[in-house]
Formats: sequence, structure tokens, C-alpha cells
Amino acid sequence: MKSSCKSIWRTFPLWMVFFYVLQTGHAVADDAGPARLPVPEERQLKWHEAEMGVIFHYDLHVFDGKRYAQGSNRIDPVEDYNIFSPGQLDTDQWVRAAKAAGARFAILTATHETGFGLWQSDVNPYCLKAVRWRDGKGDIVRDFVESCRKYGLQPGIYVGIRWNSLLGIHNFRVEGEGRFALNRQEWYRRLCEKMVTELCTRYGDLFMIWFDGGADDPASLGPDVEPIVEKYQPGCLFYHNVNRADLRWGGSETGTVADTCWSTFPYPFSHNRFNESASSYNRLLSHGDPDGEYWVPAMADTPLRGWNGRHEWFWEPDDEGAVYPLHELMDIYDKSVGRNATLVVGVTPSPDGLVPEADMRRLEEWGDEIERCYGHPLAWTSGRGDRLVLATVTRGNGSRTDAVGIDCCILQEEISCGERVRSWRIDAKVNGRWQTVGEGASIGNKRIVHFPEVAASAVRLVIEDSIAEPVIKSFKVFRTGKADR
Repeated sequence: MKSSCKSIWRTFPLWMVFFYVLQTGHAVADDAGPARLPVPEERQLKWHEAEMGVIFHYDLHVFDGKRYAQGSNRIDPVEDYNIFSPGQLDTDQWVRAAKAAGARFAILTATHETGFGLWQSDVNPYCLKAVRWRDGKGDIVRDFVESCRKYGLQPGIYVGIRWNSLLGIHNFRVEGEGRFALNRQEWYRRLCEKMVTELCTRYGDLFMIWFDGGADDPASLGPDVEPIVEKYQPGCLFYHNVNRADLRWGGSETGTVADTCWSTFPYPFSHNRFNESASSYNRLLSHGDPDGEYWVPAMADTPLRGWNGRHEWFWEPDDEGAVYPLHELMDIYDKSVGRNATLVVGVTPSPDGLVPEADMRRLEEWGDEIERCYGHPLAWTSGRGDRLVLATVTRGNGSRTDAVGIDCCILQEEISCGERVRSWRIDAKVNGRWQTVGEGASIGNKRIVHFPEVAASAVRLVIEDSIAEPVIKSFKVFRTGKADR
């Protein structure tokens, strides 16, 4: 169902619409909506619609045979960059693994904490030009982007500039004192801007550019990268600096967000600029703010190898047992995608240049299970207003008709109209009587609601509170058999 939120304004002369905006200073809202209801930008709609993506972490220390140690990797340069030699590198295989899980976008760490670049940079000599692999002519960023387009995934690039162990950059700051350090600080800012320009201009349209730890403050130590992204990638998601975030981190690396998670936020950025305690600010990141003035939707992220006490974004030896079991991945999906966040899962190519076989199989199993659970609704509808009733599929049995068991509903708002619903409940009609089986506050792009199986002849969605007329894009009912898993 396409949104009709703006349709009323098409009946007015353009000068009247312009006069309204000039006088009020507000964005034009729908006839039933408040004058200042935040709504997503087009690039943010793509973020919601994607629902799940992967991020591939790859860097020099994948090849050193040691377990990754963040503290030392941010400080100690890699002695021999020619250890980088993935003999079977196949970005097609990486992207097929992502697609098998149901991902709709993929992100590559073009550079990370070592400062080593996975492309043919003309400004950063510490890149694939410097190694013997592929005679110094390899370009993994290009291979990756082409693989994404080949298999229909949207490509994104992650740029790590906050740390650079080779150049002695720690938390954006050049180590040292005096004029020498100041000169190098300015040089490093310009280097980062030039690298971002290369990545924005060489590989076509990008889904996202993700600055690791943010890109800091361009008025302080950080490079001024936002205008570069705006100029060369105007449709690209920008994540993030101290002034702007098109999305926000969900407050943890568990792959989950709070049960109530709004896409609106009090600030147009996600940095903790007001020195709030980390715990309280992380709660805000996880929940969002129903009264927030800005559309800054949530991201939930976690590595695929996050099980058995491990939490690994990069490949490490002897870590196959850290791959999440399927039931845990389904729980993560329900508590991220099913709570109005977009899920990003870390996948770890190995030193030979392939996603390990065990990881590949688990991603395939996950995609199959998501499809089995949520790919085939028993019934569905859409509509406006505070009540939608849905007759469930019934099963004939001789002379009588039995209600079919159901255990899940999926709700979706038409978020191009904003988040209007403030509380809701789901009732199931069992033996001719309505009983409540689920309730909550936020809906947003998607809300997955599980409940004990009931044999229901009908299900209804009741909007108990809203700030404007509810616009429900989709109301679906399922039997997932979750209790049987």
C-alpha cells in the first residue's frame, strides 16, 4: 500500500502551500497529522525497508594467526604488511552468504584501525598498492561493490579514521607535542578527506558510508567529511559525526534493542554530546524518544561469532564454536527487526579470503528459517483508523470448520506518514470470545508479536492511543511453531 499522506496538499495551489510553510516554519503534514510530525528521508526509508544487512571486517591482523586484541591493534603497527595474501579471495562468495541470510545490503571495512586501505588509493600509500598480493593491483572495495550489484545487494563502505596504528592516531589525535604534531594533525585531516573523496567517487552509488566511532567534530580534530558525502553521494546514508546521524547505534552490540523502540530522537546526531552517563545514554539510544523532533532510526549490530563467551568482528583462529546457534539468531532477529530496528550482522572472511563453511551454512539456515516463519502469512490486511479485524484461515473437517492455530502477528505502520501509534493491543477471537494476546507501544516499520498458540477465528488490532489517524501498512497473522523449536 502506497502512502497517501501528502495527497491532500496536491489539491492546493503551490503558492498556498509555500505561504503555509513560510508562515509556520513547519514541514507540510498530512490532513490528519500534526504539523511537525517527523518523517523519514528517502534514504532512511531504504534503511527501514532493508531490515537486515551484514558487515564484512577484513584487515591485516586477520593474517597474523593471533586472536584480535583491540588495545594493541590500535597502537602497534603491523610489522609486515605483506602478510596480507588471501589466496582464494572471492567477494561473490561473501555476498552470496549475506544474501542467503536475507540481507539486503552489505558493508565492507575499507580501512580499519591499522590504517591499511583495501583499495587502490592515490593518497594513502598504505594500501593494496603496497603489497605483493595480485602484484599490487588488487582492489577489494571494487570487487565487493561489483559483487553486491551482481547479486542485488546495496553496497556500503565503512571508513575507520578514528585510529591508525601506523600513523600514531588515537581517538582522532596525532600523538606528540608542538608544531610537528599540529602540522601532522592538519595533514591527517586532509588525508581523511581525500580518502573519503576517493571512496565516494570511484564506485558508483553507495547505500551507506559508516565512520567508525564517528568522524568527530570538523571544528576540532575531525575531518570535514559530511560535505564530501553530500556532494558525491547525496542519496547515501551518513553515519556519523557530531552534527548528523541518519541512524543511531542501538546502545549495545547484542543485536537487540529495547522492547519499545521509536525511530524518533531528541537530536539530529547520536553522539553523547551532553556528557550524560553512558548507561543512561545507551538506554536512550535503545529506546529512542516518542516525542523526539528528528527521525534517527535504530541500528542493532552483533557479530555472527558472538556465542560461547566470544564476540568477534574479525576472523580468529579456532573460533568456529563461536557461531551463534540458529535459535539465538532467530531471537536476535525478533528483538531487532521485530522491534523497529535494522539489524547489521558481522561476518568474518578468513585468511584464505572466504567466509568459513560453518558460518556460510548457519547464514543459509537462518535465511531459510526466517522465510519459514514469516514468509507465508495465513491472512493479512491493511488500513487506516484505530481498529482492523482480520479473519484467519480456517480448516474444513467434514461437517464443521475449525479455527487454525496462530501464534504470531506482524504489524507495520506506513512510516512515510510518521510514527503515529502510541499504544496498541492484539485480540484473538477464541470460541466466540475476544481475548488479548499481545500489547505494546511502538510499531514503526515492523513489530513482531509472539504469543502462545490459540485457535482463533479472527484477530483484531486495536490502536488504544495515537497522535494522529493510524495508518497501518500491514497486519499479518502466522503460525510459526516457535514453541515447537
